Amino acid sequence: MHPLAEIRRSVLRHARPDLGTPIPGLLLSNVDKAPPDYSLTEPLLVVMAQGGKSLLLGDQVYEYRAGQCLVVTTDLPVTGYYLDTPSLSMGLVLRPAAIAPLLVKAPAERPSRDLPAMATGDATPELLDAVARMLRLLDRPEDAEVLAPLIEQEILWRLLTGPLGGLVRQIGLAESNLSYVNRAIHWIRDHYAEPMRIDELARLTGMSPSAFHRHFRAVTLMSPLQFQKRIRLQEARSLLLGRPGDIAGVGHLVGYDSPSQFTREYRRLFGAPPGEDAARLRAEVSRDLQQLP
Repeated sequence: MHPLAEIRRSVLRHARPDLGTPIPGLLLSNVDKAPPDYSLTEPLLVVMAQGGKSLLLGDQVYEYRAGQCLVVTTDLPVTGYYLDTPSLSMGLVLRPAAIAPLLVKAPAERPSRDLPAMATGDATPELLDAVARMLRLLDRPEDAEVLAPLIEQEILWRLLTGPLGGLVRQIGLAESNLSYVNRAIHWIRDHYAEPMRIDELARLTGMSPSAFHRHFRAVTLMSPLQFQKRIRLQEARSLLLGRPGDIAGVGHLVGYDSPSQFTREYRRLFGAPPGEDAARLRAEVSRDLQQLP
């Protein structure tokens, strides 16, 4: 059986609504409808086995379809649109601690300029083969504890020695520009409702304000302010599901002192004002729950 066909079969058999699997860091997704998806990613490899997806990061669009892969190197607020459904994919969390030891043996590369924290490309036959064998372990749990870490290492090696290797390398390098920008990304993610000062973030990363702003935009394709705003609005959307009647309160919780500014920026991102969008989301959640067996 072709590895891509085997991956499709495994995803159909084992995908769960929460995406998780018994193998740590291994995720499976089976999507049969296509609403826009607003999410905060993590460092991740995604291999698309069927269908396709388009991701918007800043003003840049990334598309990947069956037989292609996506690599994300840091936490990013993205907007996703499924191009074809049903969409079947496999994800693997990319851990710096697992990548760093492989860099010693990986082909040497010149230090690269700042790379955007997301890229797509064709999955090599070797990568697809390793992914198929990883998913095979879901049917052999007695083997998974021993073999899953070994196959994860192989998958990471295939990434490092493939077309996206320069991007993946940045995850494992302690002194890369990505590692410094990550300090600011994590601060914004954890303190999104607080006022943000560029000079303080620059100090956190060990850069001058101008260098920090340049490197941050090169990696995330957004300014720090745009990045913070996107996280604020995505968090507000989640909160509104449980607090539908408190639009001003939710706006204040995520850092907006002006309700009108909150409503205006929310509508610009999600296409509807907060109350209307929250009502639609609650209706979708209720409908999905009723359809569960």
